Amino acid sequence: MLYWFLRYVALGPFFKLAYRPRFQGLENIPDEGPLIIAANHVSFIDSLFIPLGLKREVIFLGKAEYFDKKRTAWFFKATNVIPVRRESGSAAEGALQAGLEVLGKGDILGIYPEGTRSPDGRLYRGKTGVARLALEGRVPVLPVCLFGTREVQPPGQRSPKLSGRVRVVYGKPLTFERYYDQPRDRFVLRAVADEIMYEIMSLSGQEYVDEYASKYRARMKREAGEEGDAAPRSTSDGSTQIGQDTPTAESQERTEG
Repeated sequence: MLYWFLRYVALGPFFKLAYRPRFQGLENIPDEGPLIIAANHVSFIDSLFIPLGLKREVIFLGKAEYFDKKRTAWFFKATNVIPVRRESGSAAEGALQAGLEVLGKGDILGIYPEGTRSPDGRLYRGKTGVARLALEGRVPVLPVCLFGTREVQPPGQRSPKLSGRVRVVYGKPLTFERYYDQPRDRFVLRAVADEIMYEIMSLSGQEYVDEYASKYRARMKREAGEEGDAAPRSTSDGSTQIGQDTPTAESQERTEG
């Protein structure tokens, strides 16, 4: 109930008025049935815009830490985020099972294959968690790209600007029936994840970096510390803040061995 109140009364109308979002490819969203939405991740507010143009709900997986404080827990619950602990291998498997449960109910699961926000606006290597979900759940994956959200709320900025223009593009669904009998083969998982990232790159036009965003960020921070710099040289806003991991497949990196 609170989800629909935020969408149609509290937040939705404001977002549409302030940011005039354009939604392209809505015809690619099926009216029913399980589906994975795999999107690029350039801003904290991406998860608010992805479902805004849809008639169906989108359920995300998020860090359980977001639910530790009452003042923020209500918001994440209201925006369909399922808390997941990711500190260990068993927690990573728990995240996978939580995602499969969503799909098993015939719902839409939203995920960011990069595992975290892009540190500089480029598109980074995808984690294989999205591939495992697609193969074990036997569901299609819909690539989605967001434009303009990084300008509305750049990394490190606590609240969004009150103006801007956002565009969300929903690509054509990808199906992987040929791999359904190999849901844990790490080479197959890598191939599926790469195919999904290629489609996202084709839609977004982002420069692709064949490295995990989390590892790139850690390396830049390490190099900056060695050089005495305050921030990574290629981060557009100079921020070293760890980005939002909602929703994320970062915990599934272990599936690559």
